[in-house]
Amino acid sequence: MTAIFVSAVGVLGTVMGAALTAFIAARTERRRERSQDRVQLNDLRVEHQRWRRESRQVAYLSFLEALGNADRDNQAFFRELRAGHAPVPLDETRSAAIRLKFKDAESAGLVVVLEGPEAVAEAANNLVDQLSSLLQDVREYAEAVAADSHPTGDDNVHEAGMRFVAERKAFLRLARDALDEVTKHIQVLPETQP
Repeated sequence: MTAIFVSAVGVLGTVMGAALTAFIAARTERRRERSQDRVQLNDLRVEHQRWRRESRQVAYLSFLEALGNADRDNQAFFRELRAGHAPVPLDETRSAAIRLKFKDAESAGLVVVLEGPEAVAEAANNLVDQLSSLLQDVREYAEAVAADSHPTGDDNVHEAGMRFVAERKAFLRLARDALDEVTKHIQVLPETQP
């Protein structure tokens, strides 16, 4: 009888040992899987933030390039108007080309508004508004030159140009901060205990 009892205790001990080992192995496996899930989630967040930063950077650069193209052509037109001594007929073709480049900049600005963040979107809208004002001042100056009415609007053009430069600097600062801020949002998940 004792032999049966001892063998029953031995079998029971073996079964309990196997069950305990299986339980510990399953618990360890769950911990390992949760740890892998956290690492994968963090990697996904990092990759998403990197993609978001690159997407914004492309939008910001396209916007600045389009603004620069319109502004350069507008400045060249204004310099030619100021250099001329005799009345010059209004060059509608050139004005239309500048306006078309402005529309390209305006469209690129909409992409910036879409990409955000809000502060950069607002700065982009302000920059588009300032360029629009500058283009209008140069057009009015060109019309005055064409009418030979001794244009006096070059001060307006200069002031509008200075406001445009100030808005561009503000946009650049905000865009740079927004691009740097994206990396601050990457969080490493803390280890959690079961």
